[in-house]
Amino acid sequence: MIGLVTRGDGQGGKAMQMENRALVLDLVEWVAKQSRPYGEVMEAWRTSCPRLTIWEDALDHGLIVQQRRVDGGIWVVATDRGRSLLRAEGRNGADYTHGPR
Repeated sequence: MIGLVTRGDGQGGKAMQMENRALVLDLVEWVAKQSRPYGEVMEAWRTSCPRLTIWEDALDHGLIVQQRRVDGGIWVVATDRGRSLLRAEGRNGADYTHGPR
């Protein structure tokens, strides 16, 4: 990993209010199970509806980050905060204790 490409500061200690909470958690859970290339995430989660800000909400709340790899590729991974939120929400279908793959 060379560096992080990120947005927002994860809201610090503020309570997370997400209009599309269930969909945001679905996205975080998907990348928590396996880090994914940015292109794959955009293909699977893109929307033309300005009211569905799943990607933006997950980034703004610090639940996922983009990592630039040594080969120049950008991968999307769940943060510790994202994995903690999944556990708190009872989404224990996978082992979220590991870091980015």
